[in-house]
Amino acid sequence: MTGGNRYRIAHISDPHLTTLRGVGARELCNKRILGYLSWLLRRRREHRREVLAALLRDVHDRQPDHVVITGDLTHIGTPRECEEAAHWLQDVSTQQPLTLIPGNHDCYTAAPWEKTLGLWNDFMAGDGGHAPESARGLFPTLRRRGPIAIIGLSSAVPSLPFFATGNLGAAQLQELERLLGQTGNEGLFRLLLIHHPPVPARLDRRRALTDASDLQQVLKRAGAELVLHGHSHCWLNTSVSGPQQEIPALGIPSASARVTRPGRRAGYSILDLTTTASGWDVEVTQFELAADATGFRRHGLMQWSRARS
Repeated sequence: MTGGNRYRIAHISDPHLTTLRGVGARELCNKRILGYLSWLLRRRREHRREVLAALLRDVHDRQPDHVVITGDLTHIGTPRECEEAAHWLQDVSTQQPLTLIPGNHDCYTAAPWEKTLGLWNDFMAGDGGHAPESARGLFPTLRRRGPIAIIGLSSAVPSLPFFATGNLGAAQLQELERLLGQTGNEGLFRLLLIHHPPVPARLDRRRALTDASDLQQVLKRAGAELVLHGHSHCWLNTSVSGPQQEIPALGIPSASARVTRPGRRAGYSILDLTTTASGWDVEVTQFELAADATGFRRHGLMQWSRARS
């Protein structure tokens, strides 16, 4: 742990770190052609590997105990991209241990698990995890780290052209409720990771979590302490109703975005969790790429206390 009874987690999301140079024509004979055109016309200039590298150096300097990544490592989820991302994950994990969940871009179309998301299994699987044949067989996952239960969900499913929706499904939600109850009884701080926002704020139906209301009902019954997500490429601060109190749900920008609009430039969050006699003190510090791209500056600070369930 960082020091005393404090545990520090860094949250990054949507790095879109891969390149599509040399992608084969056969791989584009489906929805992927739309993602390729988006990369060619815009995303390859917006998502910069050097920005991501600078962000990771900044994260490393803050010495987190753990890094969580809430999806979208790739642009269109090809096997070559997933292999490139796997090498990147290996490099990053030599600096800090990490936990990953996939995003919708990582599951752009149906693809063989063992050639795509399965390459990331070591960073996604729960404690004592196995090697499943699909994301549906892996999630939800549970990793106990210090006083925290890191619970990963996968909302990454192939969607129709011009859609970027997510879905959890009844089986995943049922197991999630069980895990939330179990880890709540253990007195752990339940940190839930999901790619799509649990509250579809600022998102139209083409990009939303289709069963968000079902997830909200699970959280209202079982509770959690904090939800972290990506997908929106901007800072989001919403909440979901819990059994006794609201559950914060925090989203962040892309980790590689070099854009001019404040609030959408590359950013990350540092979560400092301090255990107390009755629960936890929570501090979330947000960092954003400076307008001149010379470094990262503090964007925001949130603090609250949380009683154990």
